[in-house]
Amino acid sequence: MEKVEILEGSMAVALAVKACKPGVISAYPISPQTHIVEVLAKMVADGELNSQYVLSDSEFSAASIVYGASAAGVRSYTASSSQGLLLMTEVIYNAAGTRLPMVLTGVNRALSAPISIQVDHQDTLSLRDSGLIQFYVESAQEAYDMHIQAFRIAEDPDILLPVMICMDGWVLTHSYEPVELIGQKAIDAFLPPYRPVHCLDPEHPLTFGSYAEDDVLMELKYMIQGAMEKAKVKIEEIASDFHRITGHPGATLVEAYETEKAEVILIGMGSLVGTMKEAIDAMRSDGISVGLMKVCSHRPFPAEAILDCCQKAQAIAVLDRGFSMGSEGPLSLDVKAALSNLERPRIFSFIAGLAGREITTETIRKITMETMKAAKSRRVVRGSQWVDLNRSIL
Repeated sequence: MEKVEILEGSMAVALAVKACKPGVISAYPISPQTHIVEVLAKMVADGELNSQYVLSDSEFSAASIVYGASAAGVRSYTASSSQGLLLMTEVIYNAAGTRLPMVLTGVNRALSAPISIQVDHQDTLSLRDSGLIQFYVESAQEAYDMHIQAFRIAEDPDILLPVMICMDGWVLTHSYEPVELIGQKAIDAFLPPYRPVHCLDPEHPLTFGSYAEDDVLMELKYMIQGAMEKAKVKIEEIASDFHRITGHPGATLVEAYETEKAEVILIGMGSLVGTMKEAIDAMRSDGISVGLMKVCSHRPFPAEAILDCCQKAQAIAVLDRGFSMGSEGPLSLDVKAALSNLERPRIFSFIAGLAGREITTETIRKITMETMKAAKSRRVVRGSQWVDLNRSIL
């Protein structure tokens, strides 16, 4: 039976993970991820969740523990933020390279230095090339639903890659909102017990992560790319199954909002999208032709869907909450690559909301107006423009 509860975002994630019945959970506390794993630890201690919760002495150790559990054929889960995610980097690359379907929550938080505990996407964006699948969620409800689907996606025999659900720290993890929970019977029907394709077994010896020379390494990396391409189709198939069984909307690679015949299309990810939708509603009521493309799956990147939706627009404004130093916003680079063979639309990159700097509907309006002005003037804009709410647009 489904019911709606007012939940902190972290609690919604913990309930989703609990319902997926992981055999091993391991994590090291770091704000703003801590509430998720605290709640899971309490569930295990209280006998509500039949799982092995393994204490670790660092994020690297936590990732290594769930890596080992996954290699042994056990459904496994971890979570981290910021510097903790970077400490997991080596293990995450290994998990993708050895095709182990562990699931983790990347709670977005700025990276040092200087130190900040506020939200931006620099931490998870830094892992975009590791071979893991990345989803960015807009709300606690979406985070709840996506974690349930993440295990099914990761464990699909055609994919077998780690999946990370990226959710904005504090804004989503520590805010309360209504969440419609799914009954355990429906979740069990959607997500059967894990049956590993490959695992460590003395009766059937295997080697994971062995040394690879140039005669096989490129082929193995190409297989990961092939799995990413297959994932674009599989994600939508699994989402359809999720909707059929649970009644909840399934995962999408992208979500279009008011893009039909829009002259300007904004592109963004994460909780920022809610503000963007509100701003678009206000601008459209003022006669401004603007729409939104929400990127849900950053890896695999939905280039085809973005091309299909955006090719008739006059201009695109991409909002990044992270930055590739010496270049520009990672999301804008992907969008430009997807549309590189088109004469239009013109694409403008904006950096906004680093370290939790507030992004309001007025900020979105300013970005839209700046994009329309630049597109009409045909002036050359290279790289990213940095958005400063206090001193307008730089």
